[in-house]
Amino acid sequence: MEELEPWREAAEDWRRLRARFPDALATHSTEQVFYYNAAGLLRRHDYAPDVLGGTPAAHFSEHHVRASGLVFPTHRFVVPVQEDGHAASEPILIVIDLTDISVT
Repeated sequence: MEELEPWREAAEDWRRLRARFPDALATHSTEQVFYYNAAGLLRRHDYAPDVLGGTPAAHFSEHHVRASGLVFPTHRFVVPVQEDGHAASEPILIVIDLTDISVT
């Protein structure tokens, strides 16, 4: 793992961590980049999944809520990554909205 230069997104500076996973581990892709805001919450996760033909994608996590002391993003979506590393606004490839989160 290595920390990359900070990234400016949505008027925030996010810290970035690049991870390289061994081939024996089942993942979206061997190399992935994780983006964290000042509160330490995961806000973006970049990878190039085989199911999208290796096309770079940005997976955003928003609207975090706390349940039983744990923090969960309730809105997640995936969009393509442009050549300059910025996320495209369209097409939205995947949307996940969570409600009624509880921990038992």
